[in-house]
Amino acid sequence: MKIVIMGGGVIGVTGAYFLARDGHEVTVLDRQPVPANETSFANAGLVAPGHSYAWASPQAPMIMLRSLWRDGQSLRLKPKFDPHMWLWCLKFLGQCTTERARINTTRKLGLCVYSQKLLHGVVQHTNVAYDRRAKGCIYLYRTPAALEKGVLKTKILADSGQQFEVVDGGRAAEIDPIFAPVKDKFAGGIYCPTDESGDVNMFTRGLAEFCRRELGVSFEMDTTIRGIDVAGGRVERIVTDKGDFTADHYVLSLGSYSPFVARKIGINLPIYPVKGYSLTLPVGPQHEAPNLGGVDEENLVAFTRMGDRLRLTATAEFSGYDTTHEPSDFAAMLAAARDMFPNGGDYSRPTYWAGLRPMTPEGTPIFGYGRYDNLFMNTGHGHMGWTMSCGAGQITADLIAGRQAQIDLAGMMMQS
Repeated sequence: MKIVIMGGGVIGVTGAYFLARDGHEVTVLDRQPVPANETSFANAGLVAPGHSYAWASPQAPMIMLRSLWRDGQSLRLKPKFDPHMWLWCLKFLGQCTTERARINTTRKLGLCVYSQKLLHGVVQHTNVAYDRRAKGCIYLYRTPAALEKGVLKTKILADSGQQFEVVDGGRAAEIDPIFAPVKDKFAGGIYCPTDESGDVNMFTRGLAEFCRRELGVSFEMDTTIRGIDVAGGRVERIVTDKGDFTADHYVLSLGSYSPFVARKIGINLPIYPVKGYSLTLPVGPQHEAPNLGGVDEENLVAFTRMGDRLRLTATAEFSGYDTTHEPSDFAAMLAAARDMFPNGGDYSRPTYWAGLRPMTPEGTPIFGYGRYDNLFMNTGHGHMGWTMSCGAGQITADLIAGRQAQIDLAGMMMQS
């Protein structure tokens, strides 16, 4: 079939890969000049089923409320005069129970584990390079009380088969000697040996080039979607500033911007952006950067070594579609990084960035057909789009082909 994918981030490109491998003629539309230029540009880089917790939890409402007057909260709310924000927040609050957190976390984990296995197959088939580090990830806690809570939190994942090791500072230093000088600053951590990391931007652009060269996928960049024409329960064409595009099937993978396009044709997607901040430091021979990815849990700073760069990320901010940032927004992140890695990189030359995560209240993505029988949803992957991407692409190809998905998609299928 002829298929048009709206969106050239990691979700759109992995979808194009699996659909093209099925023999379809695939075209990808994106407003950016190159693939992976928005949410997939500079994220944390963790491929981390071992950290696939649902954000909606019994603790989340109070954390968001405190953020109105206190800095340093893991979830930060900046209210807007936007009815879509408030409607999303009400749905999010409905997920903030112990039982819903367990269900949503278990569903996220299933998709993440499935996707990670498929990622390995994609890399073997394409030889795409992306500064991969497959040495596990470590999640560090500075106080015994926080470590105890962290260990309890892993029970949901461990009960579903995820492998963990609770470590003290000495063991953390054995796993990565970079922690030896600072091991006394941490009560301990949780090491997940099967987690990994890599540069999603590098991966996505490399995979897009493979798709173009080897699978015949067409990438129409610098192309802005103006609207969708529908008739008789089907999509007839995508209207863009570069002309119309027609296909047998269409896939919506526009991340945080999916609701804008969907609302034009009467579909209300429960997706809202959550802003995250990242900075990247150059790493030279004289520096001592970490050898595996992880998170400083109490400072909520993720770290990932990517070749000759150190990526640091932090913050989940509900502030609409604003992606602006100032150097002061990164001060706490830099302070935490210096404390962990005093010589981790060139702190005088940071590169700043902020991007939007397309979150659903549950934290799981949306798949399937809704009111239009040739418009497929593959969107709303939240903060784990990199981890979920290959699984999401295979699920898209399977369902469009009429095959049964290889994992349980309960709670993730589009409602008509």
